[in-house]
Amino acid sequence: MSGLRVENFAMAASEAGTKIRSGGKWVGAGNKRGQSLIEFCLVMPMLLITVTGMLSFGFVMHNFLVLTNAVDTTVTLLAMSRGQTTDPCALGYSSMQSAAPGLTAASFSFTFVINGNTYTTTSCAAGAAEMVQGASAQLKVTYPCTLAVYGLSAPSCSLAAQTAELIQ
Repeated sequence: MSGLRVENFAMAASEAGTKIRSGGKWVGAGNKRGQSLIEFCLVMPMLLITVTGMLSFGFVMHNFLVLTNAVDTTVTLLAMSRGQTTDPCALGYSSMQSAAPGLTAASFSFTFVINGNTYTTTSCAAGAAEMVQGASAQLKVTYPCTLAVYGLSAPSCSLAAQTAELIQ
């Protein structure tokens, strides 16, 4: 009966985190206190790199979605502006600036294809004559991106969006 009481006392004392004497040595939960700190220090750098990489990729993905939406909006406007514009490339450039305000407009690289004729500048007055109903209007825009995690960046990161529509 007395042995049962000592075992119950020893179990209660070890659960409470206090040290008890067993077999001539002091034992308890206090000798593993630094283990959690060591594990945290080993895992935290990998966790920070992963989270920062996800954040950087999220910014690039956001820019891609904005660029894709802006190109789609610009081509739709371009396809519907037959006979209403004298410079379709300038109209497309200003539409891109308005549709993608978070992106730097000076970094855009345009390729307009109107009825089979390619224009790579932001002005193409000759393109107005090519805007014939039923012909295609195509726009490809590239935009540089920065995909970097703690100074390590992707060697060539470029976003591109392309859309074509029939001129109305």
